[in-house]
Amino acid sequence: MSAAPTPAPDTDTDTATEDAASPLAPPKEASRGSWPVRLGLILVIAIWTIPTVGLLVASFRDRDLTRTSGWWTVFTGEGFNVTLDNYAQVLGAGMGDAFINSLTVAVPATVIPILAAAFAAYAFSWMEFPGREWLFVLFVGLLVVPLQVAFIPITRMYVNLGITSDFVKVWLAHAGFGMPLAVYILRNYIGSLPREVIESAKVDGASHFETFWRLIIPLSVPALAAFAIFQFLWTWNDFLVALVFMVDNEVVTVTLAELVGSRGQDWHLLTSGAFITVVVPLIVFFGLQRFFVRGLTAGSVKG
Repeated sequence: MSAAPTPAPDTDTDTATEDAASPLAPPKEASRGSWPVRLGLILVIAIWTIPTVGLLVASFRDRDLTRTSGWWTVFTGEGFNVTLDNYAQVLGAGMGDAFINSLTVAVPATVIPILAAAFAAYAFSWMEFPGREWLFVLFVGLLVVPLQVAFIPITRMYVNLGITSDFVKVWLAHAGFGMPLAVYILRNYIGSLPREVIESAKVDGASHFETFWRLIIPLSVPALAAFAIFQFLWTWNDFLVALVFMVDNEVVTVTLAELVGSRGQDWHLLTSGAFITVVVPLIVFFGLQRFFVRGLTAGSVKG
């Protein structure tokens, strides 16, 4: 008596069942939940954009309209009077020179700590030397040191060293206080790079400098760009350091604070001056934003 034949498995049904039960399969609710998320993001973006739009609209309104009505009245047909007088007065008050001074401060104050911190991050990640971990902890611990408590020691150091240039003093101050965060971000990123890549460079006879310059720097562009955004925005928007060390020159933040006048009579010029100062940070952020999240999250989780 022969045994009954075994039915062939239904591969299509089994595959569908496995896909449905797989924990890696995307949930069915994802497509339905995407629209509320998108609408929420659009709402948040709109809310955050309203002040910038208001700043732009108000910068083209004259003094009388600014004093008597809000910027939103231009959408109702009232108080619509486009003028460039505000920008002319702002540029005539020294904002043009301050704009150049701010670029002169922000660009070197961003490049200097990035280069120095990249070297330090490579050393902390791939070079063996006594006290490496303790020195890294010391660097990161400097993040909690307030900027204000260092003004007097830094000023005395400048006097003892004979440093009189306004720009050099501000460059060194910004570079020094930007180094701890730069070392922390770059060390996490560079330390997460595959060890096989570094070892292959050593096998090929590359020195530490060659490995760093030809291999580490190209691979670390996202992290470098992420810190560049932080450092540039900080130095560009800085008011206190520039007010203390910039004796013979002014930057946009100091000039902007002086536009309002001694009695607050020219506060309508603040909108034009503020919009001039915000243009460069927006260009920098949107130009480098594709590296921003990737540079900050890389190295936080080991694969």
